[in-house]
Amino acid sequence: MRRTTPALLLAALIASPLSAAAQEPKPSQEPTDAIAAPAKPDEPAPAANAVAPVTPVTPPAPTESSPQASPPPSPAAPTEAARPGIDPNRFGERLPDNVFGAFQRGEYITAFNLALPRAQAGDPAAMTLVAEIFARGLGVPKDEKKAVEWYEKAAHAGVSEAKFQYALILLDGRLVKRDVPRARELMQAAADEGNRLAQFNLAQIIIDREPGPAGQLKAVEYYMKAAEAGLADAQYAVAQIYANGAGGITQDLPEARKWLILAARQGFDTAQVDLATWLVEGKGGARDMKAGFGWMHRAAQGGNVAAQNRLAKLYVEGLGVEPDIIEGTAWYIRARRAGLSDYYMDDVMNGLTDEEQKKAIERANRLR
Repeated sequence: MRRTTPALLLAALIASPLSAAAQEPKPSQEPTDAIAAPAKPDEPAPAANAVAPVTPVTPPAPTESSPQASPPPSPAAPTEAARPGIDPNRFGERLPDNVFGAFQRGEYITAFNLALPRAQAGDPAAMTLVAEIFARGLGVPKDEKKAVEWYEKAAHAGVSEAKFQYALILLDGRLVKRDVPRARELMQAAADEGNRLAQFNLAQIIIDREPGPAGQLKAVEYYMKAAEAGLADAQYAVAQIYANGAGGITQDLPEARKWLILAARQGFDTAQVDLATWLVEGKGGARDMKAGFGWMHRAAQGGNVAAQNRLAKLYVEGLGVEPDIIEGTAWYIRARRAGLSDYYMDDVMNGLTDEEQKKAIERANRLR
């Protein structure tokens, strides 16, 4: 689910694994010998990613006070950061080593069989783990109703993660009766207990329910907390706050660029696109064409259609890279196949010879 808030143009409300939030279909990128006509007349602004709230992986918090916007080690083959371990405290009080260890190793049936008796005996951490296993169908058939039951019990028992998840379920209203006041109460409690996903979502709820300066001031506090805790969505939101001077924050482009770097390093593709553009333009700091090209290339390879179009222009103009009109056109063809159209790149493509267009199409078919 992708959504833009009316005032701050921030990221989307995170969807529960049990919610009915629609996912945007990924455009087909199968090889073809055609360029494909665009479905949209203009390049869309990049939208923020949704974050999966129920996942054992939590990105590490930023540790650098003044991050540098250096490009990925190899723009042609970006590397992913090592996957961090599961936070042992995410389910509340730490589970016994045998239960948590089994879950961490992916031995979900063993973890379930060990956790269920503890959950039935009233162990809040075990309740939360059982809820997650049912919600995601890990080693057992997915059972949303049982997941809701266990999340509710764990939330009442005081587990922050369960409060967050049950709040999302109450907001969604598909599996239980929708209850916005109760959902906000639980989200607030989880946020105040330090759950960074709850902090981010609470900020989104505040923006939606309390439009205007007063609501923005409240929301910014929680965006900041989630960003400082290392949540990429929140880091991007804070970058937008500093870039636009919203929520009682004075515009500060260098500070905005710092937060863009942190979000981009976590693989947040919209931040990568914005950071690349800022580096090429010299916005918020020194101009660095090579680094800008590197980040744009990374976002394009990750499937961001706006990045593919902008990367095409960098290749055509030779900004941060040697000029290559065929490679640039190939990336634009990929973007067109996803429904994007750009008048400048249309002119570039129409100026190619038939042989050059053929090479660009062949190259587009090989891009991955």
